[in-house]
Amino acid sequence: MLKDHANVMALFLQAGEIVGRKKLQKIIYIAKKMNVPFSERFKFHMFGPYSEELSLRIEELCNLGFVAEQKEDKGNYYQYRYGLSEEGQKFLDLYQCDFPESKELIDRLNNQSSRFLELVSTLLYFEELTRDEVKEKVFTLKKKSNYTEEDIEQAYTFIEILRKLAH
Repeated sequence: MLKDHANVMALFLQAGEIVGRKKLQKIIYIAKKMNVPFSERFKFHMFGPYSEELSLRIEELCNLGFVAEQKEDKGNYYQYRYGLSEEGQKFLDLYQCDFPESKELIDRLNNQSSRFLELVSTLLYFEELTRDEVKEKVFTLKKKSNYTEEDIEQAYTFIEILRKLAH
C-alpha cells in the first residue's frame, strides 16, 4: 500500500504542480495505460475514467502532509492545485522509490488541458473497440463536450506520441 502512495508522490516529483482534480485523475489514468506502475482501478464516469481509490489516496497524502493542496475560489467553482510538500520530498528521499523515469511523458500530459486529457483517456478506456465504435461512444457519452472529428484525430495522434515515449 505504501508503494502506491509513494508512486503518486513520485508523480508530483516529476510533474511539479498539477492544477485540477480531473486533470490529476486523467494524468494518472493515461500514464497507467502507458505502463507507468500505478495500481489504482478506474471506472468510466461522467468525465471519463475515474478512480475512487486515487481520490482517497490523494486525500490521505494531503492529510499526512506529503502532498500540498490549494483550494482556489473561482466564483462559481473551486479549483485545486496539488504538489509535493517538503515533507513528501523528505519521505521520497528516504523511501528510494523505483518509479520509472517518465518525466517527459508526465510533462506532456501536464501541459495539456483537462478537456483534451478527458478525450484522450476516454479513447484509451474504449481502446478494445474499433475507431468508429470509439467515435460513436465519444459523440454519445461526451455530447455536451462538443468534441469534433479533428479533436479525436488529434487525441489519437497524441496517444501514438505517448506510446513512443513510453517505450
